[in-house]
Amino acid sequence: MRTYVLDTNVLLQDPQAIFSFEEHEVVIPAIVLEEVDSKKRNMDELGRNARETSRIIERFRENGELYKGVDLPRGGLFRIELNHRSFSKLEDIFLERTNDNRILAVALNLQLEMKEKHLDREVVLVSKDILMRIKADALGIKAEDFLNERAVKEDTIYDGYQEWLVDADVLDAFYQDGKVAIPKEKQEYVYSNEFIVMKNVLNRSQSAVGIVRQSKQVIEKCLFQTENAWGVTPRNVQQVMAFELLFRKDIELITMIGKAGTGKTLLALATGLMQVEDLGLYKKMLVARPVVPLGKDIGYLPGEKEEKLKPWMQPIYDNLEFLFDVKKSEDLDRILSGIGSIQVEALTYIRGRSIPEQLILIDEAQNLTKHEVKTILTRVGEGSKVILIGDPQQIDHPYLDEYNNGLVHVVEKFKTDPLSGHVKLLKGERSSLAQLAADLL
Repeated sequence: MRTYVLDTNVLLQDPQAIFSFEEHEVVIPAIVLEEVDSKKRNMDELGRNARETSRIIERFRENGELYKGVDLPRGGLFRIELNHRSFSKLEDIFLERTNDNRILAVALNLQLEMKEKHLDREVVLVSKDILMRIKADALGIKAEDFLNERAVKEDTIYDGYQEWLVDADVLDAFYQDGKVAIPKEKQEYVYSNEFIVMKNVLNRSQSAVGIVRQSKQVIEKCLFQTENAWGVTPRNVQQVMAFELLFRKDIELITMIGKAGTGKTLLALATGLMQVEDLGLYKKMLVARPVVPLGKDIGYLPGEKEEKLKPWMQPIYDNLEFLFDVKKSEDLDRILSGIGSIQVEALTYIRGRSIPEQLILIDEAQNLTKHEVKTILTRVGEGSKVILIGDPQQIDHPYLDEYNNGLVHVVEKFKTDPLSGHVKLLKGERSSLAQLAADLL
């Protein structure tokens, strides 16, 4: 049996973390309750999680005295630690009595008590804070990251495609018939709408790319690889895959990940404009991105809502200026106001809406939590298509990482569903310098 001491950031990321430690003891230091309490009035994800944490602990309080401990549903014990706060063992090492150091003191004192009582129970500090774990390790306390929220356990995010070596006659049949059957022994290893890059086993330069269709029985030829969307055409095989997903009406949820400069936003906007303006498949295109500032929030900026949003939406406007071939932002504003079918919005304003028959593009989706992505997807009405794009390696959110953000959760949870499709873009097309910077930096 172990004793897990939880840091505040674990509960602020996932209030259900309390239930994740099976038969072991879960300890929350009193200072953690104070930190959670300080966040409960926030009108954001942290505030929601702080309030949910409070409700969970309140339900525990009804079952017994929290300082003595109450039973967890899966076994184990949950308690609030009011003692073991002495700073005497730490004052010569960490002079300041910060909240982090107080949590460390609780873990250290519990560990020393276990040794004095000759109890075979390991004390483990669980924290999302890397420096907190480093400080714990320096004190001889075992420390772990909270990984239960990770969508990927092996650090491998689904790519959306596979490479197969095939005989030349398979490629010939594919080019002649526009499709080829998937061998039965391989059907369990592919997903619907996954792409297969087939290469001649004797001559790798001979290749073809197709998409898995018909209940994973057939690889079909890509229909839109030569499509021109507002002057934009695919430049590499992954962009061909992206075009295929973006143009197929029956694929209602699309995820695209890739480094900066791989063309995620431009491809999505170009194909979206074509489907909304030229083909009339959707009534409107809603373009949004999360506001995750490095400084003040948008409320501190002067002006009306549109003026406040402008700095955060500028990457979207940059791509629209390219597609509309305008030199000045004023010209773009006039075009957008004249069209009326393109709406650029912050995700702050999407809660509570119902969005039918629209093409919804969410940029920088890696900065969304699992709960925020769920909120967005549950807003989607009949006949709409959702496109989530981002770079999981560029996280600005303080409690998210490459493997537990909302975008990666959607990629992994929906990869088996025939309504969804995914592709990872690899090659930068912005410029040779941008590609070099993305690789080296």
